[in-house]
Amino acid sequence: MITSRKSLVAASLLAALGFATPSAAATFDGDWNVQITSSNAACSSGASVSIGINNGQVASNSATVTASGRVADAGNISVTLASGMKRAVGTGRLSGTSGSGTWRAALCSGTWTAQRN
Repeated sequence: MITSRKSLVAASLLAALGFATPSAAATFDGDWNVQITSSNAACSSGASVSIGINNGQVASNSATVTASGRVADAGNISVTLASGMKRAVGTGRLSGTSGSGTWRAALCSGTWTAQRN
């Protein structure tokens, strides 16, 4: 009985998250321009990446960079960018038409800012 009750509670929570997240995260839907800077002088800095957000899901608007990730209800964002063998993971927060956060890769790290187009 306890196991089935736990399963029911877990299923209810997953269903609630599944329905709540996309509708609220859709507030951030659209095209975003992301400026990337590095805190390490040995790493390239000043790159710009275009991403799209649809129902809280992050996707790439570029053929050269693959983007994936998710935006939560409150605007917290988690993103992975990949280009060839290079890969970076970023986290931060979107609010209205802008956002900012940090990123890290194998040998580099830095910050990012975003503006909705």
